[in-house]
Amino acid sequence: MPARIASIGTAVPVTAVPQDDLRSFFAEQPGLDRLTQRHVSAAFSAAGIRQRHTVLTGLGGSPDGTFVADDGALLRPTTGVRNERYRQAAPELAAEAARSALADGQVAPGQITHLITVSCTGFFAPGIDYRLIRDLGLPSTVERSHLGFIGCAAALPALRLASQIAEARPGAVVLVVCVELCSLHIRDMADSEQIVAASVFADGAAAAVVTADEAAGAHGGIVLDGFATALTDEGESDMVWTIGDHGFQMTLSAEVPRIIGREIREAVSGFLGEEEPPGIWAVHPGGRSVLDRVETGLGLDAPALAASRSVLRDYGNMSSSTVLFILRRLLADPEVSGRIAALAFGPGLTVEFARMRKTE
Repeated sequence: MPARIASIGTAVPVTAVPQDDLRSFFAEQPGLDRLTQRHVSAAFSAAGIRQRHTVLTGLGGSPDGTFVADDGALLRPTTGVRNERYRQAAPELAAEAARSALADGQVAPGQITHLITVSCTGFFAPGIDYRLIRDLGLPSTVERSHLGFIGCAAALPALRLASQIAEARPGAVVLVVCVELCSLHIRDMADSEQIVAASVFADGAAAAVVTADEAAGAHGGIVLDGFATALTDEGESDMVWTIGDHGFQMTLSAEVPRIIGREIREAVSGFLGEEEPPGIWAVHPGGRSVLDRVETGLGLDAPALAASRSVLRDYGNMSSSTVLFILRRLLADPEVSGRIAALAFGPGLTVEFARMRKTE
């Protein structure tokens, strides 16, 4: 039997900040010249985002003395300080998403046989996987895998691995958990790339229960029919994620949407072969311009990307977690049925693709 996603759970930090407030916060940073202020205002206004969630209370108007000073200025904590905040906040958020997935899927913690964790915004050991086993009461014999520092595309490789495990091991029930705290790595508005990153990235966690066992969990779900991956001919230096002394630094050039627009049709044609494109797509919203380029490049009707755009609007870009937020929305929508295609983009540029089917 093919593997299926039986359920998806999501979680976000309590602090939600309207995009308009974030635009004002960043545009009013001390020392910005008028040209930079205009760039900030334009980038935040064009992002297609209404609000974002963050673990940093300072971005919500309560200076914390670590990331935001009393006068509202961004501080420059070291990578160690940022990573410590990740160690404190990420496990709880990951566990919240996982509990939601288990409850919705009617799966008891003791039924989980494999755990796949995903993150690119922090590191510690024993890590998220260990904490999930302890905090959720999973069996101590659960087999663990971690996909780290893959970036925004990582949820689809995680689902691919879960699918391979579930189909190879009868009775396997795999829990996939993505958690990203992107806001921990905000920086001052030094250049246009930092402005673009600050205008879209947010925090969130998502979890999925994957199994090929018809008797495990709730009936129906999203069947995982196949996966593919490709590297574009260009873009190696246009989307880059490196570790610096003051956080992880994102390079996100204006060429990224254009590269995707130029190459997406050929990549998807290679993935689909002779199949007709489905009418519903779960596309990682790196930003509104990325969705626009995918829609135009593939000749999609507006409804095809409705869920992707609504998740971007409501949550922003939560890196690897975002595609699962979109799939959860599709899973809960009674109007959605049949074939679904998923796309995600990561450093490289890497294109990850999945063929899926929603079943009852």
